[in-house]
Amino acid sequence: MGFSRTQIAIAACAGVLLLLIFFGYLLWLNNQGPVLARSEERDPLSGIPNSITLNPLRDRASEREAEKFIRAMSEDHCQEELASWEKDYRKKYAAFICDSEAKHPLISWRIAEWEDTPPLRILRYRGKRSTGPGQHQTYMELLSVTLENRDGEWAVTKYDAIY
Repeated sequence: MGFSRTQIAIAACAGVLLLLIFFGYLLWLNNQGPVLARSEERDPLSGIPNSITLNPLRDRASEREAEKFIRAMSEDHCQEELASWEKDYRKKYAAFICDSEAKHPLISWRIAEWEDTPPLRILRYRGKRSTGPGQHQTYMELLSVTLENRDGEWAVTKYDAIY
């Protein structure tokens, strides 16, 4: 069965239209911020939305740096990560964090909120922690990583968690 010129023209136009819609959507996404949507429902204590939709085309450099930091904390490399903090006013805070991280190891985490206040970016996570080393009971908590943009490089400047 052969195709008529009209059918081929309709198919070609439909293909071009689909491509235009697809590239238009990509262009629209590219011009959006890192968070596309936040749920209306919020955690009553923290005010953090229950879920967020992140832009798949966002710059993930700060997320990678925060993930690297959190992973090091969960793998018991707290002293190495916070070594620079021990040289200034955060010495006692760094010791408290490392002690608390050892007592309540972080098992998993996922991003819960994204806040930009240039040059700072605050990434909040919902984390699952063990109630103690070697214990199987867990609890959920919020933790946050504050990063500073220093000439295009992200550096962790603060870590907050409730133990």
